[in-house]
Amino acid sequence: MATFPRVIVIVLDSVGIGELPDAVVYGDEGSNTLGNIAQRVPLNVPALRSLGLGHLVPLGGPNEARPRGAYGRMAEASAGKDSVTGHWEMMGIVLDRPFPTFPRGFPADVIREFDRRIGRATLGNVVASGTEIIDRLGAEHMQTGKPIVYTSADSVCQIAAHEDVIPIAEQYRICEIAFDLVGRGLGVGRVIARPFVGSPGAFRRTSNRHDYALDPTGETLLDHLTRRRIPVVSIGKINDLFAGRGIGRAIHTASDGEGMDRLDEVMRDTADGFIFMNLVDFDTMYGHRNDVPGYAANLEQFDARLARLLPSLRGSDLLVVTADHGNDPSTPSTDHSREYVPVMITGGPAEGPAVGPAEAGPYVRGSGPHVRPATDLGTRRTFADLGQTLAANFGVGPLAHGTSFLEDIVVHHP
Repeated sequence: MATFPRVIVIVLDSVGIGELPDAVVYGDEGSNTLGNIAQRVPLNVPALRSLGLGHLVPLGGPNEARPRGAYGRMAEASAGKDSVTGHWEMMGIVLDRPFPTFPRGFPADVIREFDRRIGRATLGNVVASGTEIIDRLGAEHMQTGKPIVYTSADSVCQIAAHEDVIPIAEQYRICEIAFDLVGRGLGVGRVIARPFVGSPGAFRRTSNRHDYALDPTGETLLDHLTRRRIPVVSIGKINDLFAGRGIGRAIHTASDGEGMDRLDEVMRDTADGFIFMNLVDFDTMYGHRNDVPGYAANLEQFDARLARLLPSLRGSDLLVVTADHGNDPSTPSTDHSREYVPVMITGGPAEGPAVGPAEAGPYVRGSGPHVRPATDLGTRRTFADLGQTLAANFGVGPLAHGTSFLEDIVVHHP
């Protein structure tokens, strides 16, 4: 029997809380995604404060004196600062070297072969911000039909094309060819389709983004759970990051708001197992665009949804809110940043009956295990501590990396 039969992990993509000791190696000194935003915009995030966020990063104003669960910060042990690396490490894989990057673009012979295979020439092949490069090359792309290829400081190949010029199905075929060349061929972590619409001067990217990622290089928590027939449901880009491996049901979303809507639905029809969700708008819509007010507003919107979610937890649930890297919108860089991430954990509602599936019944504090309030987990040496903790919870471990903190956070009651 699992200690907590149903676990929900919400990854706030890019919500870092301060530079790691090796941030200078990555050019990220001074980065503190959440802290720097809070210095510029007063944040109204009472639900996140109730989970202990104010104890992890200065938010301004009074902190919650007694957070309702456990809280701490996690350092990334793997080399790198991209979403694949961060999510894999959470699930038990620690990489000893980063995925390759191409600060001068991809090799000319690779691009020539790519052009040959897709049957058309390409534009770009440079390091660029996604919104900047479609503003710069979008008109030429529309005139010529040539897709735009670009990369960043991360191990990624992104391909942008207008949906009216290259249909979505063809864009995905082009990205599959790119993945064969630079993913399987060069070890690049991800190929991302970046469709856009609009006219010159008013282009905007659409929700038809699709990520192609390498298969995980080792066994993950998802593999262990699936092997034991414990349900695994992914929401958002999680399925893409793990190449679908170890995931029983995958739900793609167009926005963070839709992600929370889908989570509500999944919680109503999934009695137990692991629900793993990524909310990507923090990163793609605001971090990469250096949009401090937009990032702050999205944090507050999530907080409002979190406030609605917390009372709906069953007494036997475990909820984790965390992140995968930073992306400080207040710095000149538009790339990810090498930062600590928060880990905040709580159980069922603080008081009163649970609002959930009818079969769950009422929840009374003191019956069964729950998360010990105001538990400071300190600084964890690796994101894999989270995966090891969940493996211990479900009885499917141990994983290859990480130290479980399950016994540190659980209070057992008869």
